[in-house]
Amino acid sequence: MSLPDGEVDPLISSRVRAGILAFLSDRGAADFTELGAVLELANNTLSSHLQRLEAAGYIELRRGFLGRKPRTRVVLTQTGRTAWATHLDRLG
Repeated sequence: MSLPDGEVDPLISSRVRAGILAFLSDRGAADFTELGAVLELANNTLSSHLQRLEAAGYIELRRGFLGRKPRTRVVLTQTGRTAWATHLDRLG
């Protein structure tokens, strides 16, 4: 998303979504359950925020199984990494 100079991305201005991107920018990826635990979010709240970030192309949700147990990996995309860096830069 292209924003006018100096404006911050309203999608990232949410404290929760900023926390998600901050965590992923350091780690690159995380399991859904790990991310929820670290950010102290209920599953439905985390899911809602992840859907918004995924729709913007900032993250990718990779669903699969670890043995027989369902597993969702949350992966920061290059678009998300760039958006996060731009956000931090504009905050000063």
